Amino acid sequence: MRRRDPNQGSLFGDDSDSEELTAAPTNPALQILREALHPSVRLGTSSWSFPGWRGLIWGGPCSTTQLAQDGLRCYAKHPLLRTVGIDKTYYRPAPREEYARLRAQVSDDFRFLVKAHEAVTRQEIGASSSHQTTTTAVRFLDPGYAVNEVIHPVMEGLGASAGPILFQFSPMGVRSAKSAEAFTRRLGVFLRACPVGPLYAVEVRDRALMRPSWAAMLRDTGVSHSYGVHPTMPPPLVQAQTVDPAGQPAIVCRWMLHAGLGYQAAVDRYEPFNEIVDADPPSREQFARLCSLAISHGKDSWVIINNKAEGSAPRSVELLARALGRTDGLLGA
Repeated sequence: MRRRDPNQGSLFGDDSDSEELTAAPTNPALQILREALHPSVRLGTSSWSFPGWRGLIWGGPCSTTQLAQDGLRCYAKHPLLRTVGIDKTYYRPAPREEYARLRAQVSDDFRFLVKAHEAVTRQEIGASSSHQTTTTAVRFLDPGYAVNEVIHPVMEGLGASAGPILFQFSPMGVRSAKSAEAFTRRLGVFLRACPVGPLYAVEVRDRALMRPSWAAMLRDTGVSHSYGVHPTMPPPLVQAQTVDPAGQPAIVCRWMLHAGLGYQAAVDRYEPFNEIVDADPPSREQFARLCSLAISHGKDSWVIINNKAEGSAPRSVELLARALGRTDGLLGA
């Protein structure tokens, strides 16, 4: 059995919906916000196949299949959306041809954040997953598999449109200093074996890993820490006390889940994802601060936001853009 993909629709869409997609009318206020943002700041959402974004991104009714196939053409017309997170590839790798198809739907200025396949980042996956535990355990932190199934297809298909390749590690139960050090060393070996050139980022969800050795390993391998909001991690600016943003190749941020909610509870509470339900100004201000630090150190910054952060990722992007405009150093190039 396959684990249920948490995003609506499929990365591999079809042509079953014949009605042409249209983009929502451009909001002049959003264009003003876009012009005010520093060009090194990229804001986007975690996936895009959500019919509930009608009026925000889409101009009319549409299906998840239709959006998976052609939705990026409309998504990329939104003034504030200059990147997107491809989440489907966590559940099954995509061939280079699929990445090339997606790249053809966006402008040259657009960039993609791609999640690596779960086989690389999960030691054990239960029977409900797309892989049996024994197979996945063999592929865990296997650089050969990562290169052939993730890195090469991404770079060959996206080319200059490739942004960070993200290795996301679900909570692993790391609690002791000994286990934290052991995982950090093993991850460092894996990252050093990956090809030089792509921008890599690592996202973990075990607070015990936030140690000086973690920051040193990332610095030595030239890999970015993904600053995120997640119930099992300290807040982003607390993470930054361990992993100095000034030492990162780029500032990569992902705002995934509202505090106090589980995944399915957030889905049930927030669908159809068209309104802010649980505003989270403190997290928003922390991401604005990280972007400000990136600009002050001449680095690119990426913020990917999930619907389950506040209720509607496009509306969260707009609120973050407004917060960025109030942060010193973010206006103009």
